[in-house]
Amino acid sequence: MNAQLREKIITVCNKKIAQKGPNVGLSFYAFFANKNDDPQSLMEAATWWIQTHQLDHFVKAQKIKEMIVEGL
Repeated sequence: MNAQLREKIITVCNKKIAQKGPNVGLSFYAFFANKNDDPQSLMEAATWWIQTHQLDHFVKAQKIKEMIVEGL
């Protein structure tokens, strides 16, 4: 996953955790606008989420953040 997308995911996770607490869940769609303005990054995130790690649709933001920071 490219560095820019990793930074974006960490930023979104931090924001959601700050707003809703440490148990907030999110899907990979949370990292993108409602319109598909960056299909390449969307597919990269979807592949990481679904194929690589076989995550459920909603996962705790804290877990996603930890995975990204650890380089998984």
